[in-house]
Amino acid sequence: MDLSQFTQAFFVEAIELLAEMEQLLLDLDVEAPDSEQLNAIFRAAHSIKGGAATFGFTALTNTTHVLETLLDRARHGQLRLNGSMIDAFLETKDALQEQLTAYQAGKEPDPEMVAHICGVLQQLALESGADGAAAAAAAPVPAPAPAPVAAPVVAEAPAAAGGDGVLRIRFARLSDSECELLAGELANLGKVLSRTRSNDQFTVMLETTCDPDDIVAVCCFVIDESQIDITREAAGAEAAEVPAAAPAPEVVVEEPAKPTLAAAPVQAAAVAAPAAAAAAPGAKESSSIRVDVEKVDQLINLVGELVITQSMLTQAATMLDPVAYERFLSGLGHLERNARDLQESVMSIRMMPMDYVFSRFPRVIRDVSAKLGKQVRLDTYGKETELDKGLIERIVDPLTHLVRNSLDHGIETPEVRLAKGKDATGQLLLSAQHHGGNIVIEVSDDGAGLNRERILAKAMQQGLPVSETMPDEEVWQLIFAPGFSTAEQITDISGRGVGMDVVKRNIQEMGGHVEIHSRGGQGTTTRIVLPLTLAILNGMSVKVGDEAYILPLSYVIESLQPLPEHLHSITADGHVIRVRGEYLPLIELHRVFDVAGAQTHPTQGILVIVQADDSRFALLVDELLGQHQVVVKNLETNYRKVPGISAATILGDGSVAFIIDVGAMPRIQRAQAASAAALAGAARRTDTVAL
Repeated sequence: MDLSQFTQAFFVEAIELLAEMEQLLLDLDVEAPDSEQLNAIFRAAHSIKGGAATFGFTALTNTTHVLETLLDRARHGQLRLNGSMIDAFLETKDALQEQLTAYQAGKEPDPEMVAHICGVLQQLALESGADGAAAAAAAPVPAPAPAPVAAPVVAEAPAAAGGDGVLRIRFARLSDSECELLAGELANLGKVLSRTRSNDQFTVMLETTCDPDDIVAVCCFVIDESQIDITREAAGAEAAEVPAAAPAPEVVVEEPAKPTLAAAPVQAAAVAAPAAAAAAPGAKESSSIRVDVEKVDQLINLVGELVITQSMLTQAATMLDPVAYERFLSGLGHLERNARDLQESVMSIRMMPMDYVFSRFPRVIRDVSAKLGKQVRLDTYGKETELDKGLIERIVDPLTHLVRNSLDHGIETPEVRLAKGKDATGQLLLSAQHHGGNIVIEVSDDGAGLNRERILAKAMQQGLPVSETMPDEEVWQLIFAPGFSTAEQITDISGRGVGMDVVKRNIQEMGGHVEIHSRGGQGTTTRIVLPLTLAILNGMSVKVGDEAYILPLSYVIESLQPLPEHLHSITADGHVIRVRGEYLPLIELHRVFDVAGAQTHPTQGILVIVQADDSRFALLVDELLGQHQVVVKNLETNYRKVPGISAATILGDGSVAFIIDVGAMPRIQRAQAASAAALAGAARRTDTVAL
């Protein structure tokens, strides 16, 4: 049997099991370990070992066997856990992750790394007693076995409710090849007393010391849990073996109804047999299914095209007589509502909970705080808040850098905190919440806060344009300048002045912005504001000359038509507008994009007040066309990058409208002003030479 069709499912499941194992190890109380947690950690290691042996991943099998030997002794109270053991188990998890990555790439893991981690575990076994040393020394070194016979799997010690006994294992809806594969696997877990094949049922009587849960964990890498039924029989019970019946029809291999770890909303893996058949009556239905993310993206693109087509029909229908075409227009209204519901449903498929990101940080905080000699408690809120999968994967690195910065620069050492009257343990808070059409992610600490004087001094030293009268919000933004760092010494955690500028740039590329709020001695909060998805955008369409543009609605504060007395000139071409006592820079879009035929005087047009990167300014447009959802099309993929434009969309009349990069407007205006000044200076010098 060709097992390659199941390897991707094994990799995805193993990665989830490792994530679960890490979280359980971090939550484990070494002084009074919870038996359920220990059993769950053991089952995760055992399941990975069973799958690795099935697919002939020798290094992975060996490492997990030594690990589960120690975990088995711990869950039966034969091994007393301590902090160094947890560190070793976490190091083993990292090593297993590296081995999985190597096997996914079709390579063998680094033998030195495998030998090192096995040595660490065996040393733990030696230090914990003679029994552990003997068990560790007995670790098998299985050679790759030809399919379908898997590498040997060592039977485990009996579980608390187990002991030697006979299990009747019934499998439903199996092909002949699956029967042979599972029979070979079960032979490695005990003594097969009999095998019976009747119609679509395959029954095995197995004498074993293994727990039924462990048997299910091994079999689930090949078939669905709903196809397995295990009952315990009296010792000596046997069933006569009968010849195998005609091959049963092949069935779709579904995901388990009760997976070991909650299935990720969208994972790049799909497991299916060639043909599908009706499920047997009474079989448990699968509660989730893995779908290749490319298929989801294709579905979203098709729904986007459907929405555009529906907008075109709606636009064309405005020219029809509503009385003569009443039924047609009513049906078009139903189509519009259904298209909107379909769009929202499909978009929800790509949404993943922030727990996918937050669950990575307990380990980061544990390792970094231990290295810095600090005590830190992590609190998380809003883990169930959902964000688009494309964004959630790109936000991991910026958040990691912000967390490490808070640990290194923000939270003080226990001695310093006690001297300031604080609790010795610092608090780091990760939170996420929906706010309108955006998601707001915050990284907060109760540390020392940002030092305004030190930041200004460093900025002046680097030649940045600063002044002592700058508001705090602008001073805090200086830490995002390239090469900026106030660290007194460089460490492997921070101090090189790289990272924060990358954080800001990456977030801006995702259509978001970063805000910082800090109070001396009380802590710092970094707030990231992101759109919920990059596929659909709530926008305001505006007209400049004969061109239509889209302003992301999340940036728009208000719109108004100014009076002449509200307009003030600061240069020949530069203006500011006074709005309720505040002076805002005025950016004329017709100048930025060189649009002919547009309104040039602000009092004849409309000013749209927007906010980006903690600064507010006004955009001059000719007309407001309306607000609607637009399907975002990547401009770089289809054309090239255009300054000031983030993407494009197709309007209801079939025309293309550009989506404005609001955050880039001030930079483009400054660049144009500098270029114009340089040209004017060059012209004056030319005139002087001519005279």
